[in-house]
Amino acid sequence: MFESQTISFIGAGNMGEAMIKGILRDELVPPDQILAADPRPERRAYLEEKYAIHTTNDNREATSAANILVLSVKPQVLPKVMDEIHLELDPNALVLSIVAGARTSVITQGLRHAAVVRSMPNTPGQFGVGMTVWTTTPHVSDKQQNQAQKILQALGKEIWMDDEGYLDMATALSGTGPAYVFLFIEAMIDAGVHMGFARHIAEEMVMQTIEGSLTVVRELKRHPATLRNMVTSPGGTSAAALYEMEKGGFRTIVSKAIFAAYRRSVELGDATERKLNED
Repeated sequence: MFESQTISFIGAGNMGEAMIKGILRDELVPPDQILAADPRPERRAYLEEKYAIHTTNDNREATSAANILVLSVKPQVLPKVMDEIHLELDPNALVLSIVAGARTSVITQGLRHAAVVRSMPNTPGQFGVGMTVWTTTPHVSDKQQNQAQKILQALGKEIWMDDEGYLDMATALSGTGPAYVFLFIEAMIDAGVHMGFARHIAEEMVMQTIEGSLTVVRELKRHPATLRNMVTSPGGTSAAALYEMEKGGFRTIVSKAIFAAYRRSVELGDATERKLNED
C-alpha cells in the first residue's frame, strides 16, 4: 500500500512525532521513507536519532518529495506555509491535515490541490490509544482513503465522517477531551492530598480508580447512569459526593466547556479562512 512512497511532515511537534512513531510501530513504511520538516535544529537531530528518519529545515524540499504530505503546523501559520509549498506539491499526492480548525476548503484553496483528508487526533495517539475523527474531499481516491485510514489507525481508533461539520465537534469532544480528563484527575489527587494522603499514594489511587472505572464501562457495556446507580447506596458516601457535584453544576460546567471548545474550533477555522483570503 505504501511501496516506495514518501510520507512527509510539515511540522514535527508532538502530534507529528506521534504519527511518525505510530507509522513505524505498525511498520507501514521503513524510516527512510519518512521525511520531517522542522525549523529547529535540535528537534531535527532528536527525530533523526530516535527514529532514524530523514529531516530537513526546508518545507519545499519535504513537499516536493511527498507522496503523502502531512500538515501538522499551528493554525495561525497554515496560510503562510501553504503559500510557501503549493508549487512543490505533486498533483497526485495525498494531503493529510491534522491542523485544528482548518477546513478542507481552506486547504484545497491554499494548496491548489483537491485530494485532502482533514483529521482531528488527540494526544493519547502518541501511545497508540488515541481517538481520531476524519473526513475526505471527493477527490481522494479509494487507495488514498485506505492509506489515510492506515496512518490514522496507527494512532488508535478512528471514525470517518461524511460531514465535515462533525470535525469541529470532534475537536471539542475528543481532541480537547484529554485536557478535561487530566484536570479531573488533578482535582481528585489534590483532594486526596488535602485529606492527608501523600501525593504519590493519592496519584496511584486515582489512576487505578480511573483505569478500573473505564474497564467496568467497557466490560459491562451498560449506560454510565446505570453503573453510577449501582455504586450509589441510599444515604451513602457516593450519594453525598454526587449531591455536591450536582449542586455545583458539574454536568452543566462540563457541557459549557465542551461547547466553548467547539465555538473556538469554529472561530479558528473562520480566522484561517479570513487570513487566506486576505493574503
